[in-house]
Amino acid sequence: MPSPSRRTVLATGSALGGTLLATGLPAQANAADHGSAPDASYAPSTSSDPWRTVLDDADLVWEQMPKTWYEGPYLGNGFLGSGIYAEPGRETEAVRFNIQHSEVQDHRPEFGSLFGLARLPIGHFTLEPVGAITGLDWRLGLRDAELTGTLTTDRGTLTIRALIHTTRSVLAVEVTPSKGERDFRWVFHPADAISPRAAFKPVPPGYTGNPPAEIEQHNGVSAAVQPLLSGGLHVTAWRERTLGSRRTLYVNVAHSYPKSTALRQALATVRTTALLPYDALALTHRAWWHAFYRKSFLSLPDARIQRFYWIQLYKTASAARRDAPAMATSGPWLEPTPWPATWWNLNVQLEYWLIHGSNHLELDAVTRSLSEFRDHLKAEMAPAYRGDSLGIPRTTDASLVNGGATDPVLGYGVGIPGQDPPTPEVGNLTWALHNVWLSYRHTMDKSILRDVLFPLLRKAVNYYLHFLEPGADGKLHLPATFSPEYGGNSRDCNYDLMLLTWGCRTLLDSAELLGIDDKLAPRWREVLAKRVAYPTDANGFMIGADIPFAKSHRHYSHLLAVYPLYELTGDTSDEKALIEKSLAHWVGFEGALQGYTFTGAASMSALLGKGEDALSYLGQLMTRFIQPNTMYKESGPVIETPLSAAQSVHDMICQSWGDVIRVFPALPAAWADLTVHDFRTQGAFLLSAVRKGGRTRWVRLVSEAGAPCVVRHGIAGAIEVRDGRGRPLRFKDVGDGAVQVTLRKGESALITAKGDRPDLRIAPVEPNEEAPRWGLPAAP
Repeated sequence: MPSPSRRTVLATGSALGGTLLATGLPAQANAADHGSAPDASYAPSTSSDPWRTVLDDADLVWEQMPKTWYEGPYLGNGFLGSGIYAEPGRETEAVRFNIQHSEVQDHRPEFGSLFGLARLPIGHFTLEPVGAITGLDWRLGLRDAELTGTLTTDRGTLTIRALIHTTRSVLAVEVTPSKGERDFRWVFHPADAISPRAAFKPVPPGYTGNPPAEIEQHNGVSAAVQPLLSGGLHVTAWRERTLGSRRTLYVNVAHSYPKSTALRQALATVRTTALLPYDALALTHRAWWHAFYRKSFLSLPDARIQRFYWIQLYKTASAARRDAPAMATSGPWLEPTPWPATWWNLNVQLEYWLIHGSNHLELDAVTRSLSEFRDHLKAEMAPAYRGDSLGIPRTTDASLVNGGATDPVLGYGVGIPGQDPPTPEVGNLTWALHNVWLSYRHTMDKSILRDVLFPLLRKAVNYYLHFLEPGADGKLHLPATFSPEYGGNSRDCNYDLMLLTWGCRTLLDSAELLGIDDKLAPRWREVLAKRVAYPTDANGFMIGADIPFAKSHRHYSHLLAVYPLYELTGDTSDEKALIEKSLAHWVGFEGALQGYTFTGAASMSALLGKGEDALSYLGQLMTRFIQPNTMYKESGPVIETPLSAAQSVHDMICQSWGDVIRVFPALPAAWADLTVHDFRTQGAFLLSAVRKGGRTRWVRLVSEAGAPCVVRHGIAGAIEVRDGRGRPLRFKDVGDGAVQVTLRKGESALITAKGDRPDLRIAPVEPNEEAPRWGLPAAP
């Protein structure tokens, strides 16, 4: 694998290890071996490469048989996914390799997104040994995105290597049996092609499952052909090849609608890929993953959280690609669930937050999906509003279609303000567009602003303007709308008022940046000037003017202005007190709290600079909700909460709202040492910084867009700022511990204490204490 592309930035450190940020030093080739495969025993690496060190340390291990999706390994590439665990009811006889795909869905919109457009289960393979399973020793290696290890039976052993190739979309499982296990077998079990929700909720009248799959043989390739009542089909094709004592299974899934081309596609993919031995296939797969991880670096002294963090990066790249469907509730790992669709009143937004700071915008399916399927958003509106408004239903398929917009049994559509009984949310599209705005702000790519954010947000806000009315108090009010999941409609609902406020402000800022003289700008300004205040009471923010916050509620829909919108940040003592009171009141009700309650509370605490509180909330999340393999469940499998926990870690380490980059704004005392490298901030800066012994030693920013640079660096006393060649840079003290530095595109600034010349190597920090690995290690 080639050395990093920013060779003027990175150079190999001394023999002590670590990566050095060059400041006027000549670039050198990175000597670490980043492309070779780990040995079979996965012995601890002696390499000085910091990425290899932290990734190898974060590997998940299994020394007990996983029995559910929440315990087992998982592989994926944004499209094809496999969760691996014991075959239920046959724990000593077989291991299940699920086969699921994020594009496989039904196409009967008359039955809505939850039934007629639902994700469809595909099936699973069972690996069936000759003997009874007596033990296993597995490792999910993050760096190579590969499962390796041994399955032991009373007749011998099966040595396993498995991956889902990142670009070929093929599951490859190589099994090397001992003599007594040479006759092991693979068996495919097609699933019933029916919405998983049918196992949890009554089906709508007239709805039936699709006909069963048919197993076919095609010149050495097997295929399970699943026809769909709507037309089209999906196909699972597989072939096993033997090389010496090794037997390798190759599996591909293809989906086509309305055409029936999936069979030809799946057969061709398996035939072509099966010509490659496992090692050749793994070579290109590993190269992609090694390059992926090197786009950023983070190390902190809490080993459990550090490992968790790197696992979330692995999980995200296994579940997301820009050209893949926006992640559904369980990603590509569909399991029995009442939620076989894509959810837009929180789930999608939380799933994608970590891609920004971790420098992985290549995974941004939200911006692509909203842009590509904008006409579908128009069609989801009530006819009276399709001319100038857009909205997104609570639930959609991969192309943002809902189907049953007026029927909550089929799928929750776009709410209409003022309706009774309550209708679903109005503001989901505006919230989703906040994710698009984050992608713009972290890249400063004006095409995102011009082509996606501005035109879609303009119509999302316009929908609100149809209903906003002046009251007797002279303020502008919203009729009753629905706050996600709390129940009941309320006038001046905070969920909508907060999103409307952010939307109008963002439209005005965007129009100015794009040089657009928009005829609606006066109306946006009027909303900001005359909008009714957010409803509050003695306990803080209410759900809305008619509904106090008075019961346990997992969602922070009434607090969006605090997080993630940062419209209210505690700049005044009264505002800070209001945020603190609202946060304490929200989490003070036990009963309905769930995992993302605690990630939201951690990030709000980080906003207030309360690192100890943020860490405490993350601790409760880990103890109460996170499963052995870092997955998460409520009534069924959902993946947004662990991914949003990674963003909470980001918020403790760096915040860049309000045009100020805040370095280490909310670290607990236990995180006295911390290293971050190429963390992406708003303004399109790449941040590197090191903290040792509770002191920030240095901060470095590289500008990718030449945006204004204001940084609250956290270095005590007098400072100096130098450019990439070590020359002094002028800076302006703007107060509150922040400095302003002028950087053109491609330029960098290194901030240190005056006269200090700290060690600039990027290296892992030492853990505070031992911690068990994720997975299922041997019982103590």
